[in-house]
Amino acid sequence: MTDGTGPPATARPVQRVSVVGNSGSGKSTLAARIAARLGAEYVEIDALHHLPGWVERDPVELRADVEQVTATDRWVIDGNYRTVAVEGPVWERADTVVWLALPRSVVMRQLVRRTVRRVVTRQELWNGNRESLTNFYRWDPEHNIIRWAWINHAKYEARYGAALTDPRFAHLRFVVLRSHAEADAWLRSLPPASGPVDQPIS
Repeated sequence: MTDGTGPPATARPVQRVSVVGNSGSGKSTLAARIAARLGAEYVEIDALHHLPGWVERDPVELRADVEQVTATDRWVIDGNYRTVAVEGPVWERADTVVWLALPRSVVMRQLVRRTVRRVVTRQELWNGNRESLTNFYRWDPEHNIIRWAWINHAKYEARYGAALTDPRFAHLRFVVLRSHAEADAWLRSLPPASGPVDQPIS
């Protein structure tokens, strides 16, 4: 676990958190747990971005929604979207970025297992959308979340690795978590709003 880049932990409480990482890494689960721990609002950008039928939200409307959420005092936002997260209001207003940087092999194993479960159970994700069998055989990564995650893993490693020393983000505290055990340990280190920590990620 890497913690401490940016402002020291004692300088400011953790109140506005951006959680990033590859698809299938477990960032949504972790983000929800952080929000519960802090007593903060949890927002998944995917839920704002994907309209029924997997139609993409108008970028101006999406940014307006994210601007509204991040104008509040306490929140946890999950999503890698460059225009509204890394180069938008999320990172502009966050105090902490949590990067769930699991190895590619772990991410892919988790993602395949998750995709199978979602397809079999017909789990609803956002606005009536569900994953389909195309995630297993279509070559286009835009329609195959497994291929998307494989291709983009190195991109996220490069993007967030560079962000750690980027002067634009000097106001942020970066926490790099390379296993679920590290995520559990870091979460326990946060002062809870009330009550015990929920179940571990793993």
